[in-house]
Amino acid sequence: MDRVDFLRRTVTVDRQLVTPTKGAPRFGPPKRAASNRVVPLPAVVADALAFHLQKYGEGPDGLTFTNGRGLPIRRNSFSPIFRRAADEVGIAQGDGFHELRHHYASLLISSGCSVTVVQRRLGHATAQETLDTYSHLWPDDDERTIDAVDMAWNAALVESTLNEDLVEPLK
Repeated sequence: MDRVDFLRRTVTVDRQLVTPTKGAPRFGPPKRAASNRVVPLPAVVADALAFHLQKYGEGPDGLTFTNGRGLPIRRNSFSPIFRRAADEVGIAQGDGFHELRHHYASLLISSGCSVTVVQRRLGHATAQETLDTYSHLWPDDDERTIDAVDMAWNAALVESTLNEDLVEPLK
């Protein structure tokens, strides 16, 4: 849990659990340098983590989640664990870890976050990687361009109406 800062509400991502087919799981570096990041921790997630830690305690090597024997959860075991947990709380399942990443990305995009913010949160090396994966989720900007012009010109028209003596009538 040394990578969760409850006071600042952040999580530091600077390692991953490598689970070889043979041998014990171990920590290794993330896939690429851009994967090292500090991610803001929403209050609802911080509260859930705090509750989980209070109920189950911390696992070995600072792990928050472990299997039934207190060992690291292997990659191939995560999906069934995730599905059981999702069923318990009545949420859509998906295929596990990547489903969580895609869900997070879609939440950020639908709330108006920029490509750069989504890129940093997901640890993508480039904004192009983010766009290649998620561009279809960004809303169409037609309405936003219309609204931008309407807002600018409507404000100008209101101002000119207030100052009619400064505006020459149209002929």
